[in-house]
Amino acid sequence: MSSHAATQESTSPFEPTSLLRVENLSAHYGAAQALFGVDLHIKAGETIALIGANGAGKSTLLKCIMGLLKPSGGHIYLDDKEVTTASPAAMVRHGLALSPEGREVFAHLSVEENLLLGAMALKLKRHEEQTRLQEIYQRFAHLQERRTQLAGTLSGGEQQMLAIGRALMAKPRLLLLDEPSLGIAPKITDEIFAIIHQLARAGTTILLVEQNAARALSASTRAYLLANGKLAQQGRSAELLNNPDLRAAFLGAASHASPQASRLGAAGLTNIRLEKPDMRQQNFMPDFKDEDDLRQHQLKGLQWSVRHAYEGSSAYREKLDAAGINAESITSLADLQRLPFTDAHDLRAGYPFPLRAVPFEQVVRIHASSGTTGKRKVLCYTQKDLDDWKYLFARCYQMAGITPLDRVQIAVGYGVWTAGAGFQAGCEQIGAMAVPVGPGNIDMQIQFLIDFQSTVFCSTASMALLMAEEIHRRGVADKIAVTKIIYGSERSSVSMRRKISELFGGAELFDITGLTELYGPGTGIECSDHDCIHYWADYFILEIIDPDTLKPVAEGEWGEMVVTSLCKEGAPMLRYRTHDITRKIPGACTCGSPLPRHSRIKGRSDDTIKFRGVNIYPSSIDTILSAVPGLGSEYQIHLTRDSGTGQDCMRLLIERGQGVDSARNAELTHETEYQVKKQLLVSAELELVEYGTLPRTEKKSQRVFDSRIQDAIV
Repeated sequence: MSSHAATQESTSPFEPTSLLRVENLSAHYGAAQALFGVDLHIKAGETIALIGANGAGKSTLLKCIMGLLKPSGGHIYLDDKEVTTASPAAMVRHGLALSPEGREVFAHLSVEENLLLGAMALKLKRHEEQTRLQEIYQRFAHLQERRTQLAGTLSGGEQQMLAIGRALMAKPRLLLLDEPSLGIAPKITDEIFAIIHQLARAGTTILLVEQNAARALSASTRAYLLANGKLAQQGRSAELLNNPDLRAAFLGAASHASPQASRLGAAGLTNIRLEKPDMRQQNFMPDFKDEDDLRQHQLKGLQWSVRHAYEGSSAYREKLDAAGINAESITSLADLQRLPFTDAHDLRAGYPFPLRAVPFEQVVRIHASSGTTGKRKVLCYTQKDLDDWKYLFARCYQMAGITPLDRVQIAVGYGVWTAGAGFQAGCEQIGAMAVPVGPGNIDMQIQFLIDFQSTVFCSTASMALLMAEEIHRRGVADKIAVTKIIYGSERSSVSMRRKISELFGGAELFDITGLTELYGPGTGIECSDHDCIHYWADYFILEIIDPDTLKPVAEGEWGEMVVTSLCKEGAPMLRYRTHDITRKIPGACTCGSPLPRHSRIKGRSDDTIKFRGVNIYPSSIDTILSAVPGLGSEYQIHLTRDSGTGQDCMRLLIERGQGVDSARNAELTHETEYQVKKQLLVSAELELVEYGTLPRTEKKSQRVFDSRIQDAIV
């Protein structure tokens, strides 16, 4: 059992914030004991699964909690107040409601009469009863159509909806669901569990008893496994469902030929994705013993890359010869600084196959950047490059907590761009379901989110904001299942991230990095602590240099990111200047990952706004606006030059926050002008506009409009 300790949670002491806690609970039916010292706790907003075979004690535990069966020992607390001996009516008044096993509807009463019974203990006024009825009918359209029909004439699935609706009439703080899929056709079961997901996203706390363990675990955050009336195991639902060792140890073993060999085999746990069992055990993180081990790996990779570039690319050979360096000259990582820089000019100069270091017979694909000036930057890939890239991207998904149970809706560009291909390959490598929609088409995106119940949404930051606002406008946040958003390709402000998360129903955001020159997106990602980007130092070396002097900056200082690939075959990168501004973050991350990290991209060394002698990054404007309550996340920077005085002028066009009245314009303008002057040391003219006025796009939003130079620069 010790091998599973990492996934187990201590059963005591209970957290004081628990909505419900059960301590050492025992129950008997006459002389037969059904529960043996069960401990359980639930926090507000959680969905907890209680799984086990027939006779394990699941329904008995629910009956004890609801007051339908008096425990023979132990205690039940609600909000830290003991309710062990409370009656069922009292428990309803305390905020609990039960949808029982077998539905137990009153066959000779109408649908509406059954529903009204759910709130009878609350003695509601007629107006409140009708309000709650309408809320139930909005959620269960089938019931509204059959409101006068006798409950006994409904189908099994409709009766289950009625039982859940009856429980919801009490507006419970804790909803107890006992075997909601029992005896229901698979299609109706899908509908029932879609409703359970919606209730959870709307904030209802749920204790779900379900023999179909796969369903229960995928619908919950934590789970308890009962066996013979005793608590056999508990932990995070995803770990219990994804870890085959746990399944074998606690649920019994199963195979393709004999899924019933599991104690819960017939309940659906062991027959989920039996065609991909190995993917639950994949680990894409490196296993270096320490930092010295990583450095030795990097040195070998650097020596290989220099040799490969020299022997395979005439462009690199010319640059290396001019610098007087070759692979044999590289004896330590300090020699990296002797290598010449590579930049976008080298890529465009060698168009259409720049820096190619392998014969054409080994090139299996090309990708290109979305360059807006001159020739595009085209990169060629060998099969190994694509395999490495797929592995790197799977590592990103792993760090974001994506599992084979997730459904990943990919709303980024496909085709010659690296985005869609990378997101999809990594998704399939980790074993999740890919929903490759591509960018744009908001109607289809939302339809797919609802129909496919996608749990992960991948896009640019601008596309994520556009989707979030549209989801909010249509009022469908409780109908989608997105829990994580992976975005990249452009900077985002704190307020923009917050807005996206809120309108997506509290989704967790992960900023992913990458560039076409270095495989594509997937070379690093934000961790669960959300304060840094972990990058894959076993595949490339990251330097931070001063973009003016081209010398390394001090540890922790901001500068330009320079990357050197360690195993890239098609078009290796030696000291490639990305022009992205960031900094290395020293020390270990509190998330526990040993991989090195850098800050989110602050700006670019080649798109810095130079205004009246001051260098300004657009991200600095992001930061200022995020700190002023009442401002939205969208803005534009307009730079002009007075033809008479020759003086540069900056005009900021900023949206007010959603619902913020225009009467606050003067106050918001004064505060923002003060902060801009204080933090950026420049003055700017401000204009506040209504929320939603500035354009949104699924692509990169243009925020800087510089018209100071209108004639040709060459």
